[in-house]
Amino acid sequence: MTVGTRAGRWIVNGSGIDYEAVFQALPGAIALLTTDLVYVDANEAFLVISGRTREQLIGRYLFDVFPDNPGDPEATGMRNLRDSLERVVATGERDTMALQRYDVEHASRPGVWEERYWSPVNVPVLAPDGSVALLLHRVEEVTELIRARGDARADAVRAQELVSDLYFRGRELQEVNARLRQAHAREREVALHLQEAMLPAPRPLDHHEAAVRYRPATAALNVCGDWYDLVDMPERTAVAVGDVVGHGLRAAGVMGQLRSALSAASRVVVGPAQALEVLGLYARAIEGAESTTVVSVFIDWNDRSLTYSSAGHPPPALCHPDGTVSFLDQATDPPLGARPEHTRRPQARTAFTDGSVLALYTDGLIERRREDIDVGLRRLADALARHRTADPDALADALLADLIPSVGVTDDAALVILRLEGRDPPGALA
Repeated sequence: MTVGTRAGRWIVNGSGIDYEAVFQALPGAIALLTTDLVYVDANEAFLVISGRTREQLIGRYLFDVFPDNPGDPEATGMRNLRDSLERVVATGERDTMALQRYDVEHASRPGVWEERYWSPVNVPVLAPDGSVALLLHRVEEVTELIRARGDARADAVRAQELVSDLYFRGRELQEVNARLRQAHAREREVALHLQEAMLPAPRPLDHHEAAVRYRPATAALNVCGDWYDLVDMPERTAVAVGDVVGHGLRAAGVMGQLRSALSAASRVVVGPAQALEVLGLYARAIEGAESTTVVSVFIDWNDRSLTYSSAGHPPPALCHPDGTVSFLDQATDPPLGARPEHTRRPQARTAFTDGSVLALYTDGLIERRREDIDVGLRRLADALARHRTADPDALADALLADLIPSVGVTDDAALVILRLEGRDPPGALA
């Protein structure tokens, strides 16, 4: 992708709309920045309120053009704005800032600084692969509004007091937001460690290859609710993935209880439907377990078959040696706790061919905003077919690389990959 010096050269589609003209006509002040905080473009409204020409902006580093006022030892505008923009680059999420005092040097009178107040919003512009390509920096100047409110209420002294009060309240809000982000990051880190401790460590399975992966969301939306489990027994292997609604420590705690319960049930029941029925009954006693989705697959190595049942979860994918992909979607039922009364769950059975690959995953691997889930399923099928000959570890890494954006991941993704090789029964002819 080539980023030109005008917004219309970067944003193109087949609608016939002149997006360059739209960009310039927007009444709000908007600038486009690279992820290195260099100006790519700015509309006319931005040029007017900033007092800068296009030549003074384009191709220059943001804080070379607009540094902090050196005469104000408490100036924090540059630091706050840089933190916000870097947060957007790292997370792929928009960031709305509190009221900021950010003085601007007079364009034609060097050394003369004008006291200015701003309300900024920073938004990521994503490339097709989900990475942050540009930053949209929208600013609304509220200097005159603040002063006008002060002038209407009292004399100039009272007006200045009001301005100062609003400014310091904005700074306090900025500091509160920073503390909340820090506390949130600490809770997220604790929850991730708790989840890691409760998930089974990858280990070799009997006579077949497997790989597991867990990729947390970049922010706290739905983090720590995904799990996977593999139960290896002499004649079969039970594999499952699940997704708890919620995030943080609570979701991690519910996840641990449900994973342990399903792991225990899978060792004693005859099939996956029974295992999910037991789990559903157990989930009724766990606060926060309602609406959990989970899928369970029992692999019979002797007769080369898969028996599966799903409680509202995305269907496992079976990639055959020839590259065709089938989704195991013939035994899908509502999530845990969705029905007021307990009912029996369905299960289905399908055969597999030696050399096939089975993939179980959570919705974070395939779902994207404003996109139909079928698009994500096709993307998964294509990636599986393309990498099917790789060993499970390499295949798992390739799927994550192909399917998960580098930034802006808003949900966890758990993934289990198994290469299926059946076992001939004792005494079978070679």
